[in-house]
Amino acid sequence: MTKMTVMAVPEKGGPLTAETRDLPDPGRNEVRIKIQACGVCHSDAATVLGLFPDITYPRVPGHEVVGVIDALGPDVQGWTVGMRVGVGWFPGACEYCDNCRRGHSFACKNVTGATGVSRDGGYATHMLARTSAVARLPYALDAVESAPLLCAGITTFNALRNSGATPGDLVAVHGVGGLGHLGIQYAAKMGFRTVAVNRGRDKEALARSLGAHDYIDSDANDAGQALMDLGGAKAIIATVTNAQAMEAISGGLGINGVMMVIGAVGALTVDSLTLLRKRASVKGWYSGIGSDSEDALAFSEQHNIRSMNEIYPLAQAQDAFNRMLSGKARFRVVLKV
Repeated sequence: MTKMTVMAVPEKGGPLTAETRDLPDPGRNEVRIKIQACGVCHSDAATVLGLFPDITYPRVPGHEVVGVIDALGPDVQGWTVGMRVGVGWFPGACEYCDNCRRGHSFACKNVTGATGVSRDGGYATHMLARTSAVARLPYALDAVESAPLLCAGITTFNALRNSGATPGDLVAVHGVGGLGHLGIQYAAKMGFRTVAVNRGRDKEALARSLGAHDYIDSDANDAGQALMDLGGAKAIIATVTNAQAMEAISGGLGINGVMMVIGAVGALTVDSLTLLRKRASVKGWYSGIGSDSEDALAFSEQHNIRSMNEIYPLAQAQDAFNRMLSGKARFRVVLKV
């Protein structure tokens, strides 16, 4: 095969358009991946709608990629043709700048942007990826089920394990959606007393079936006070995309509690007195790097954690994107390539 198919954004605003391109050769420290599945994430709107600065077009979105390595570039070590791999938001790192040398490669000074934003992503039959961005995928995991774990999964998993909570602590997952339905599963399997918080009661049965021990309807209750009535949260994993909802639940933090913000809401106002009285904090959390993805995937395999998906063929990428953007998908949208 010398050609590949991509669903590219030709210019700011779209639409996603099928293109046939020459199959690229991987460069130094790159691999070429034959894609099996790619999740359609809300962050893909940054590419399609031009929400990030300096995006060049045409651009192929997609940063929840699962596939098989089918070619190696020069100087690649530790990777072989035929390996099952995944690629997430993290685009790779130079591994020699100050941030990389100090273990903060997610903030690499020389490799910036994101997969599907600053370089072509997974709405395609093939893609190139830096080896520093690639994660090994357990062979037991299904490609379609695993794709959302490369963003929604790793983000919630990583936020939980870096929240400071320990088994038995009260942890709230705010929002039972694309991120939250995975966050509940991870939190329960990590041994936390897991509380799902969502508007209305229509998702209560689902949340409990995923492992939630308690459920708070934020329409019927002051979610912050409800958490305090349960003893106060050691951690709140804020997955929603509504700043007012985050602000309202921050009062539910317990002593030394931390709200891990993983939903992008822009400006956020939190009562400083609440933080001071409880020595509580609000913290943003980057999704993670390749090794974090491997940890999330391994944990998911061990504990049978799966994403709930709606599946579309690659040729219907625009329909899949529209479905994701509508907010009606239950809960992730995945392109099966």
